[in-house]
Amino acid sequence: MALWEYKVISSGRGGFATPALLEKFLNDLGKEEWEIIDFRAQPDNPLAFSGLARRTTQRDWTLEDAAAAAARNEAEKLRAEFEAKFKGIGGGSQAAAESAAAAEEAEKPSVTDDFRRVRDTSSDQDPDADDEPKDEWDQLTEENELPTFFDAIRPHLRRNQRGPGMSAGLEHLCKRWNLTEEDLKGALVECGFEIPHDEDDKPVYIEYEGDLYWLNLNRRGEIWINTKDKPRPVFRAVPGTRVTPDPTEQAAPESDRKSESNEGREGRGRNRGGDGGGEGASETAASATPGEPLPEGPALLEKIRPLMRRNRRGPGGSGSGSFLSRALKCKEADLATAFAALGLVDAATPNDKPVEVEINGDIWWVNRDSRGGLWINGRRKDEGGEVPMVQGGSSDGGAQAATGTPASTESTPAAATESAPAAIFSPTPAAAGESNGILSAVRPHLKEAKAGTFASDVCDLAPAVGKGPEEFVAALVAAGLKKPEKPRERPVYVDHDGDAFWLSRTPEDELLLNAKVSKTAAGAKRGKSKKQDE
Repeated sequence: MALWEYKVISSGRGGFATPALLEKFLNDLGKEEWEIIDFRAQPDNPLAFSGLARRTTQRDWTLEDAAAAAARNEAEKLRAEFEAKFKGIGGGSQAAAESAAAAEEAEKPSVTDDFRRVRDTSSDQDPDADDEPKDEWDQLTEENELPTFFDAIRPHLRRNQRGPGMSAGLEHLCKRWNLTEEDLKGALVECGFEIPHDEDDKPVYIEYEGDLYWLNLNRRGEIWINTKDKPRPVFRAVPGTRVTPDPTEQAAPESDRKSESNEGREGRGRNRGGDGGGEGASETAASATPGEPLPEGPALLEKIRPLMRRNRRGPGGSGSGSFLSRALKCKEADLATAFAALGLVDAATPNDKPVEVEINGDIWWVNRDSRGGLWINGRRKDEGGEVPMVQGGSSDGGAQAATGTPASTESTPAAATESAPAAIFSPTPAAAGESNGILSAVRPHLKEAKAGTFASDVCDLAPAVGKGPEEFVAALVAAGLKKPEKPRERPVYVDHDGDAFWLSRTPEDELLLNAKVSKTAAGAKRGKSKKQDE
């Protein structure tokens, strides 16, 4: 059975300075016949490791070793026999016995042959090597065995807290190497460093094996050694050729360039749908021809009604002058003048109440926002209080507003009234009373759909009221309902006889008429039942 001896090997906390020193250490272990059975390197420093090595304590059996052992045994037997004869014959003195024992001990080797003797084999292949072994101190004094200054400081470098790279303090190195500050400064000068005299001095870089080194002085007067990777070039600077503008482009009038930019902005505004006109606004703006004059009187209001969006601060709808001017292909100033002809003028001061005008049973007024933009607003008369009559200029609509007589439907084209599907607020009950009779006639034919709602296809409802599908849809539109173009378009609700009616479109492109109990009727019913309970 083999007998082993073990040895713990380690490079220390900082590791070896160079890979050459690590290779020499491992080669020395091999020459001493040590076998490394465990080797663990640090992940951040491959030159630092710890491990375990072993080697056998018995020699391999050979014939010469066996013969030498047999000779030793014979010699011991003969010595024992002569010693016995000597003691038996004369019974010699005690001093003679002690001298014989001392001589026997002197003849014995200091180390038994069973264990391997340590021999330095590091210089066996060197013919010029000295016969006498050198101690560690002599090896350290040899310049070839010492690491360079840059390799020696590498284990002491730490991450620089004020910039890229690594750094080490001069005072820290003096303590670790047991050197004076003057000796270390002299070594720095020999390596090519320039000692800084002020903290604002620009660093002087030196290069060693692809790394940059420099010294700096901090506010406390401490010298620090810094290093970082040498930056690699990533581009090459080449001069470019300056291009002079074309003289023909410079000669173009500035007004032409402005008109082109304005046209581009108008196109982008139409694509976005302006301030709130939605899809109906973009379609109406696209269908209008350039240079078309603005309608006069109430026809202008009927034309801009589909372009208005729901008012966010009250009932009815509103539209900005900038969007309406782009949609109607006119200037905002011309639009403001047309509104003034109808009596729609700004208030005297921003804090005054806007001037409201009743035209064709609807209430209209204009105001300015915080940025000075013009807005026109409209609502049904029954959604607010009494409105003072204000004379609206020389147009027919203004005269009717001044006298308080209802406007004639003949003065408004039928196409303007039929374009109401895109309107945000429906006509007043007085104007829509004749059309709302179709809702009363069709209400019993609606089928129950979801909880609390009723719906049916307009194609199925048209024969029930004796009309064709297109005629029936036109009658619903005249009643104030909005015909949706998309399935998820926001509907317009019309209240009639306690029910709320609206049109919707399914993903299969079917047009449905829907109805449910209106919120006003439901609230009144709850109030009545509560009163009865009391």
